[in-house]
Amino acid sequence: MLPTVAIFLVTYLGVALGHIPGLQLDRTGIALLGAIAMIVAGAVSFPEAVGHVDLPTLILLYALMVISAQLRLGGFYTFTAFRISHLLVRPRFFLFVSMATSALLSAVLANDIVCLAFTPVLILSLNASRLNPLPYLIGLAVSSNIGSTATIIGNPQNMLIGQVGRLDFGQFIGWCGPPTLVALAGSYLLLCGLFRKEFGRRETAPDPMPILQALPRFDRWQSVKGLVGVGLMLGLFFTPIPRELSAIAVAGVLLCSRRLKSREILQLVDWHLITLFCALFVIIGSIEAAGAPSLVLTTLKRVGIDLHDPTTLSGVSVVLSNLVSNVPAVMLLLGSLD
Repeated sequence: MLPTVAIFLVTYLGVALGHIPGLQLDRTGIALLGAIAMIVAGAVSFPEAVGHVDLPTLILLYALMVISAQLRLGGFYTFTAFRISHLLVRPRFFLFVSMATSALLSAVLANDIVCLAFTPVLILSLNASRLNPLPYLIGLAVSSNIGSTATIIGNPQNMLIGQVGRLDFGQFIGWCGPPTLVALAGSYLLLCGLFRKEFGRRETAPDPMPILQALPRFDRWQSVKGLVGVGLMLGLFFTPIPRELSAIAVAGVLLCSRRLKSREILQLVDWHLITLFCALFVIIGSIEAAGAPSLVLTTLKRVGIDLHDPTTLSGVSVVLSNLVSNVPAVMLLLGSLD
């Protein structure tokens, strides 16, 4: 068990630091090295390593990336952000609409893509209106993260929790939707209070032409095609059909295009994130097989820390997520509580 635990601790320390001094390794590279070390050290065999990878979760994640790429290449995200920019004549209302829009899109699509697509449009529009971009960019970051927590497919860690826990899509929204709305409203009011001096009414909206010229071309057909795919996928999520099967089927249909090359779509798939998932599955599976999580849980319980208590689990997850980031933290906790 000792080599396995040592590899695990070194890997998670590297993930927490985000890099290894002297090497050009990020969190994904560190996790991949950890998985390789587990195999080389004999902590897990190749067949066992493959068995530790949760394929349904990876398929769901991959399919959602393909669907999101369809909308991104169609210019849907940037077009949506541009359409709400005319509300800059009422800055406080613009903040509300932009936060609500990013939260809604992040709930059904990848929140990182929403941020990447919205940010340039916001900056161009805000600069043209001579508004301080800070409250609006903070609002975008906060709302996209909050909105992504409302559904199982809003972010990678939710997908992992939903797939491993076999959680019902509709019930998950019922559980997480209300607190998401409360958090979103609270963050909006907090930003309005903190930046109240920034929300003076403007009489003119920014000139749209320079903004339009700087944005990717909007393709109505590709965007509608992507939105229909999203709607179909969400509808299938409320049926007994496995989520990963529904999502990958929709992704496969979207790949059948006469205009968009499949290479262009697949280039937008976050292969680093998929690699991170695979590596962490191997690492957590190896440490579970060694019996370390149960030993840690028993020890923690003796000192009064019970991870099966919701309050304690919430606190630990907050700390871990900030130390090693969300996905590694969730994988570790799921492995410990399984």
